[in-house]
Amino acid sequence: MVSRMKTTIDIPDPLLQQIRKMASERKTTIRAIIEAALREQVARGKRPKTRFHLETPSFGGEGLQPGLSWDDWSTITDLSYEGRGS
Repeated sequence: MVSRMKTTIDIPDPLLQQIRKMASERKTTIRAIIEAALREQVARGKRPKTRFHLETPSFGGEGLQPGLSWDDWSTITDLSYEGRGS
């Protein structure tokens, strides 16, 4: 048996109207629509987050020159402007 707790939430009127219409069209209850939406959000929160991986940017080359590091932007910036004025 599933235990339930009664609670009160505030839902903006326009959203509630949409939920009522959806429930009517699906021949279900407002409670069922809200419960399904909450379950979906909880499930999304449990999914492992995939980490974004940025490919090493280079143009026709093989990445950074030997001795340089992506963590050393100061040196990279200095070299990129070397010989171009002050």
